[in-house]
Amino acid sequence: MNSGSTRRHATRAKLYEAAVTLIAEQGFSATTVDEIAERAGVAKGTVYYNFTSKTELFEELLRYGVGLLTASLREAADEAEQRGGSKTEALDGMIRAGLVFIDRYPAFTQLYVAELWRTNRAWRSTLMVVRREAVAVVETVLREGIERGELNQEIDIPLTAAALVGMVLVAALDWQAFQRERSLDEVHAALSRLLHGRVGGR
Repeated sequence: MNSGSTRRHATRAKLYEAAVTLIAEQGFSATTVDEIAERAGVAKGTVYYNFTSKTELFEELLRYGVGLLTASLREAADEAEQRGGSKTEALDGMIRAGLVFIDRYPAFTQLYVAELWRTNRAWRSTLMVVRREAVAVVETVLREGIERGELNQEIDIPLTAAALVGMVLVAALDWQAFQRERSLDEVHAALSRLLHGRVGGR
């Protein structure tokens, strides 16, 4: 990546961070390009140099944020594979990776979950595409686990993958909002027990 591309990437990252924070605080409609530029510490023209509109900025923000989440999930699965771990261990690693991501980007996660419930947005199709990419990573691990005989063949792969992603998102948001006294390790341990089917104890 040359210096020009590096600078543009850094500028876009600042704009994403400013936009997600403002939109999480006051909503998309109430957030102006002027506010985004001011929060990012750049000129208003810089916003329009990088994005044709506020809507495009938000659409690219969704791609960027979910892309980071997807990459972290894939990396966790790859790490488990490289050390010879089971697919259940890979899923457990992905749960932790999701929690780490949400702990690092709570405003984006809050915004992403809120947008999943809205159906009249211009970026709805983009949201569905990036959501599909994240869930597909989990589906791949589930499918491989079934093929290897490590997981139950009766598992509904698409629904289970969506449920695992949803479990992490909702539990982490609840943790961030209402249970901040808990550590990331504690939250991960609770979700890990759910994954291993030990909620009822033995």
